[in-house]
Amino acid sequence: MRDNSPINRAKFYQLALFPMNNGATNVYYVLILSYIATFGNAVLGIAMVFASAMVTGMRIFDAVTDPIIGALMDKTNGKFGKFRPFMVIGNGIMAVSVLLLYCLTPLIPREWMGLRYAAFIALYAVWVIGYTFQTSVTRAGQSVLTNDPNQRPLFTIFNTLGSLAGMGVMQFAAPILRSHIGDYNTTSFYNAFAPVGIVISVGLTLLAVIGIWEKDNAKYFGLGGQKQETVKASEYLRIIRANKPLQRLMVAGGGCKLALSIATNLTVLCMLYGCMMGNYDALYLPMMVLGYVFSVPFFLLTVRTSQKYGQKKSLMTYVAVAFVCYIGVLALLLLWKQGDPTRNLTLMNNGKLSVNLYTILFMIFFGVGYGAYYATADMPIPMVADCADYETYRSGKFIPGIMGTLFSLVDKLVSSLSATVVGIAVSCIGLEVLPTAETPYAPGMNWVVIVLFCVIPMLAWAATLIAMKGYELDGNRIKTIQAVNAARKEAIAGGMSLEEAMKTITDDSAAR
Repeated sequence: MRDNSPINRAKFYQLALFPMNNGATNVYYVLILSYIATFGNAVLGIAMVFASAMVTGMRIFDAVTDPIIGALMDKTNGKFGKFRPFMVIGNGIMAVSVLLLYCLTPLIPREWMGLRYAAFIALYAVWVIGYTFQTSVTRAGQSVLTNDPNQRPLFTIFNTLGSLAGMGVMQFAAPILRSHIGDYNTTSFYNAFAPVGIVISVGLTLLAVIGIWEKDNAKYFGLGGQKQETVKASEYLRIIRANKPLQRLMVAGGGCKLALSIATNLTVLCMLYGCMMGNYDALYLPMMVLGYVFSVPFFLLTVRTSQKYGQKKSLMTYVAVAFVCYIGVLALLLLWKQGDPTRNLTLMNNGKLSVNLYTILFMIFFGVGYGAYYATADMPIPMVADCADYETYRSGKFIPGIMGTLFSLVDKLVSSLSATVVGIAVSCIGLEVLPTAETPYAPGMNWVVIVLFCVIPMLAWAATLIAMKGYELDGNRIKTIQAVNAARKEAIAGGMSLEEAMKTITDDSAAR
C-alpha cells in the first residue's frame, strides 16, 4: 500500500498541549457534576431529588445542544480558525456562570426560595452551553491534529495527563479545602473551590489553544479544505445509521463514562469510605492516589497495545481486566461487616500504620481495576477521530464537529443518569439528604454502595465489550481508510471533482 501523500503528523508539543482542553473542561466536570447536587441540596436548601434530577436534566440538555454546536463548528472557518473560538468562548461562559452560581446564589435570602430555584436552573443551563462549546472541540479537533495511526493512541495518554491536570488537581484540592475552610455543605467551601477551578481551567485552555493553533486552518480540513456542505439536523440520524463504527463506539463510550461517573461520584465515595468504613479523611486521598499510581503502567500498556494491534484491541483488553478485578472488589464488599475490624478498610490506628488482609486485598483488586478502567475511560475520545475519517471515506464529508458531538450526545445521555441513579438509590434507604463524610451509617447503605460502586460499572463494561466485538476499525482497516482518503485528497488537489474521486478511488486502487 503506497503512501499517496504525506501523513499529517503533529509536533510533540501539539500532541501534549491540545489535550489540555479536556483538562480544562474536566475542571468543570468536577466543579459541577460532582458537587452541584450537594451544593443545591445542602447549601441552597433545594430538595435532594430535585437537585439530583436537575443534574440528569441538564446533562440531557447538554447532549441535545451538542449536535447543534457541532454543526455550527463545521460551518465555522474564520481568521481565528474553526476550533479556537469555541474553546475561548466556552471557557469564558463557564467561568462567569460558575462564579455566579456558587458565590452569589447563596446570598439570595432563604425566604425567596423560588428565586433560588430559578437562579440555580438558569445559571446551570448557561454553564451547560459553555461546556458544550468547549468539550465539542476535544473530540472534533483531533481530526486535524494528526491522522497518523501511531500518533493517535498517544492522544489517550496526553488526554489523561490533561485530565489529571484538571480533574485530578480538583479532586486533590477538594478535601484539602474542606479540611481548612469548610465542609462540602458550607458556602465557604464553594467560595474558595470555584475560583481555584476557574484559574486552573483558564490556564489549561490557553495551553490547548497554543497546541491547536497551527493545525486550525483549512488545509487540514477533509479532502482539500473545500467549502463544507451544510448538514441538516434531519440528517443526523441517517449519519448514525450509516456509520456503524460510530454506533458501536457510542455504546462503548457511554458505558465507560457511566462506569467512571457513578464509581467516582462524591456521594458514593462518602458512603463507602466515610459511612461504611468510618474514616473518609484517612481513606479517600490514599485510595485515589493508589488508583492513579496503578493507572500509570496501564497508560503505557494501552498505548503500546494500540500502536501494535489498534485501539479496539487495547480498549477491549483493559476493560476486561477492570471487569475481572471488580469481581474481587464486589466479593470484598459483600463480605464487609459493620464493626468487624477484620472486614473493614483500615490504614491507620492511633497514628500508626495498621493494615489488615481485607485492606490489602481491596487495594490490589481496586488498584488494578481502577488503573485499568481509568486508562480506558477516555480511550473512545481519540477513536472518534477514526470514525470521522471513516465518514470522510464513506461520504466525502468532513464533519468532525458533528461526528464528535453525535458521539458526545449518547455519552452525555448515558452519563447523565449517574446523579439521578445515586439520588434515587439513596432515597430508597430512607435518606432525605445526600450523605456526606460525616453521615452515620444507615441500614442498607452497604447494598447501595455495592450496586453503585461495583454492579453498575461492571454492567457498563460488559456492554462495552459486546459493542466493541463488532467494531470494524481495527489497526489494518484504519490504514486502508487513511490511504484511500490521502489518494482522494491528492486527486482533488490535481483537479478531479469530489464525486469522481469518491467513485474511482477505492480500497483496491489506493493499495496499488
